[in-house]
Amino acid sequence: MSEALLIREVGLRDGLQSIAQVLPTDAKRAWCRAQYAAGMREVEIGAMVPAHLLPQLADGDEMVEAGLALPGLTVSVLAPNARGAQRALALGVHKINYVLSASESHNRANVRRTTEASLEDFTRIGALADAAGGRTTLAAGISTAFGCTIEGAIDEGRVLARGERLVALGARELIVADTVGYAEPRGVRRLFRAFRDRLGPDVPLVGHFHDTRGLGLANSLAAIEAGVRRFDVSLGGLGGCPHAPGATGNVATEDMVFMAEAMGFDTGYDVEALLRCRAMLATMLPDTPLPGAIARAGLPLTFGNRHAGL
Repeated sequence: MSEALLIREVGLRDGLQSIAQVLPTDAKRAWCRAQYAAGMREVEIGAMVPAHLLPQLADGDEMVEAGLALPGLTVSVLAPNARGAQRALALGVHKINYVLSASESHNRANVRRTTEASLEDFTRIGALADAAGGRTTLAAGISTAFGCTIEGAIDEGRVLARGERLVALGARELIVADTVGYAEPRGVRRLFRAFRDRLGPDVPLVGHFHDTRGLGLANSLAAIEAGVRRFDVSLGGLGGCPHAPGATGNVATEDMVFMAEAMGFDTGYDVEALLRCRAMLATMLPDTPLPGAIARAGLPLTFGNRHAGL
């Protein structure tokens, strides 16, 4: 059997929050159902934030309900603070994704507080999750792990220390994010190997790469070579960071799945069905550019999709 690679779809949160258009809830549900039918097994379906801050994600409760109705689908949400986490726990999500930045300046710009305050809030979230029975997995993400548009270079030791502390405070999965597209493959391999040496084999590491400068897949491959087997991606490459001028979005789901399957990994996806999902998304967002190579060039004749016909 092929080795599994977990591909988490984050377009319904990370992608949609980056565009001005507010996609109707029914359209989001249709997207989620179609991608689930194509093989999606984990999704970040929304964010627990006030509607006036991100009107694109104001229907978080409804989307969580829609995701939980799909058997076998792991439903996660972004919760940037304890209040959001409490709401997520009440909804019964499987996983809460928390985020802080390696860059102090980016953390203040993104969540309006110091990184120390963010760490203290994560402690409160852990207590809430324990009080709720411990059924929800806590994942923590480190933004700007490879560089920051405000501060520039980020000390690798600071990133590692942030990750170790988050795990000590209860994170059961660590997401390492190239938020602004500064990463390059050699640095990616080095940082993920350093995390594995420090955290051991029992803490899953997740690669979250943006394709801002065309290195998204190269960085993903470097992470695979460092032992990473979980990745965040966005259908059609939708997304970007407001603090990264010119950002072109996350790694495209269909491109990442194609690369992984071509290398012999099992993602569970039917690539042709996934491309049909992307085409559907393009009709939903006609004025939003959707980058990506496979949708433009098509699948090569040498590609054998083991999941076709599911």
